[in-house]
Amino acid sequence: MSTTLTESWSPTLRKHARTSLLISSEMNGRAKTFKSAYDYTQTEKSSIIWAVAIGTIVGTFPINYFYIKYGARYPFLIAGITSTLSTFLIPVAARLGLTALLVVRFFQGLAYSADFAAIGLVCVRWAPLSETAIYIAFLTSFTPISAIITNAVTGYLCSSSLGWKSSYYLHGTFGAIAFLLWFFYYTDKPEISSRVSEKELKHIQKDKSAEHIEHKKDVPYKDLLTSPAILCVWFNAFCEMSAMILLSTYSPTYFRNVFGFKVETTGLLVSLTTVAQLPCKLVAGLASDRIKFLSEKVKMNIFNTLAVGVVGAMFCFVGFIPLDLKWVAVVIFSLIHTLSSCNCGGFYKCGTYVARQHAHVVIATIQFMKCVALFTAPALVNAVVDDDSNKMQWAVVFLCCGIVMIIANLLSFPVFTDQPAPWTTSKPKPIEDKVEMNEVRNFLCS
Repeated sequence: MSTTLTESWSPTLRKHARTSLLISSEMNGRAKTFKSAYDYTQTEKSSIIWAVAIGTIVGTFPINYFYIKYGARYPFLIAGITSTLSTFLIPVAARLGLTALLVVRFFQGLAYSADFAAIGLVCVRWAPLSETAIYIAFLTSFTPISAIITNAVTGYLCSSSLGWKSSYYLHGTFGAIAFLLWFFYYTDKPEISSRVSEKELKHIQKDKSAEHIEHKKDVPYKDLLTSPAILCVWFNAFCEMSAMILLSTYSPTYFRNVFGFKVETTGLLVSLTTVAQLPCKLVAGLASDRIKFLSEKVKMNIFNTLAVGVVGAMFCFVGFIPLDLKWVAVVIFSLIHTLSSCNCGGFYKCGTYVARQHAHVVIATIQFMKCVALFTAPALVNAVVDDDSNKMQWAVVFLCCGIVMIIANLLSFPVFTDQPAPWTTSKPKPIEDKVEMNEVRNFLCS
């Protein structure tokens, strides 16, 4: 429980930072009574978001090294402390100026780089192979959870007498509590935990190799980078996350400027599509693990097709829906959010099954892909869309995303597998084997 709480809360702090700053900026902008220090241009707003992405890109691989060397308990605690302190410092940094704010946001990005690797390591150490998808679904649910908590709490506090700064102090306080729970309750080794019975331990370790159970630390980076299955997992993840970032970032603009929804209606629609993602993610994880009449490989392909292939097909035609059918477009956008939740049983599960004890490296790289997508998705929009109300320009953007997602999904069919890669087990040592055989011969001849 503490693991999920801290996994969910860490990105909530960072999402909250972005939300309340933009809300306060927009509220000041509507007042038009004075020029506030917190009124940011569109370029400055983008830089505030990108500072987190840059911090995450910079921190992904160094933090992964510390996870491999020390486990998740202490590195994730340090990341949590960094996240909590930077959240407390946001109001001060914002008052000092944009440069100070960007520095603090960069440190939030460094802390964020610890999230996905921690999820991967928790799955490697604690998840039975038969429950991989539900673990991933539960731990990656921080995105909809953070959206629900942050938008509700921040919206209320920004409009109350407490002011927007109070939301940072509240989130920072709860973040500190969450990471203290992590430190006191989490251990990297279920075999030494007093809360794990012998029966539970056998269930956790069932069908895992000795290297997996013994927490082998040597990561075969060359094998990972040349594995067709892992490369395909990363490609599918990049395409799916680019599309989701595009949707979450620009769907309010699309609803408002193309279909003519009011601002209040737009906010409600975006929130509802996000909320719907959480139960669907958990149901998808349960279904992926509990369905027994299909092989794991077949289930991976089905769930990946739903999350990437079908979503890609929807992207291809959603931009061509007529203006008089705007509610149909809303339903399609909701279905896209819902079906994307199936990724826990698709590329996430494949990466975990193939990489086994090295799954945290695979999942950490997926986070790296997500941060790269924070740049590529807006770059595509900037290259194609020069008029936010031009429906056909948006249709081209959606079509490009859809085609790439369909290609990624088709590439997954011949390479996705539920079998561990050869490099997840120790290679035989012929010299030692030869010595042992000589000893056997000498014994028989004596």
